[in-house]
Amino acid sequence: MSTPVGPSTSVGRRLPWQSMLGVTVAAGAAALAVRHWPVLDAGADRLAVADRGWLSLAALLSVLTWGCAALALQGAVREALPVRRLVAAQFAASAANHVLPAGLGAGAVNVRFLMRCGLPPGRAATALAVKGTAGTVVRGALIAGLAMAWPGTLRVPAVGRLPLLVGVGAAVAVAGAAVLLRTRLRRGLACAVADVRGVHEHPGRAAALWGGSLLFAALHTGVVLAVVRALDVPLPAGRVALAYLAASSAAVLLPTPGGLGSLDAALAWSLTAAGAPAGVSVSVVIGYRLLTVWLPLVPGLLVLGGLVRAKAL
Repeated sequence: MSTPVGPSTSVGRRLPWQSMLGVTVAAGAAALAVRHWPVLDAGADRLAVADRGWLSLAALLSVLTWGCAALALQGAVREALPVRRLVAAQFAASAANHVLPAGLGAGAVNVRFLMRCGLPPGRAATALAVKGTAGTVVRGALIAGLAMAWPGTLRVPAVGRLPLLVGVGAAVAVAGAAVLLRTRLRRGLACAVADVRGVHEHPGRAAALWGGSLLFAALHTGVVLAVVRALDVPLPAGRVALAYLAASSAAVLLPTPGGLGSLDAALAWSLTAAGAPAGVSVSVVIGYRLLTVWLPLVPGLLVLGGLVRAKAL
């Protein structure tokens, strides 16, 4: 009797490659940390004497981001989801997202949660796509508005010939795959359009989707801004917001666990380009990572284990 191959099996086959990539990037980040240890040490010392009030506000904003993620996910589906388990799942998903690369952890947790709530796998995946698209649109709109308000804040680094060729090759490969799989893509797109239309037929769901996505981006930006203020850096709030939003959007292009290494480097570079001293930028990155990743990581994994034991995932 043959054993059916389900989604977990296919994910399991891909994980070794994803894990190798994550380990490679983590090793590279560790090597850079050793090389620039004096700068990191000075940044940690500067953070240790930062204003406690602003750091407390940053911690509160970090906690509120999980509620905003839950609100956006509720807005992406027509069915009502259990509120407490939904928020707990977002907390667990944020922890899983920093263990597996390219959002696989958060995606797996949320898909499993939606399936446990009665959604079929296809609609669960579509809901995540709708939520992700809304988040991308919101970030793009915020970046465009801030860039017009503070022109010249960020400088786009020069792109060499090799990255350009790689980008063109990737675009050609995506176009070829779209042609080969056009029937499946058409069906998937039709399902996605139906779900998007169904969500927007309910004003409350649409408001939750777009409002939650906007608040999620705004609160993460607020965490960075509060850490900047805690370090007494005289940078305009708009420049800090633009620096974070641009850095976090660019870091998505590199599939590492929680943007490990990629987000850190991009955020430090963008803050320095916005006018912050290099050492202070490192302190901001350390503070942001501490509040949004390292402190909630173990509690988030414990909540994840509890949800699995309770068969909520």
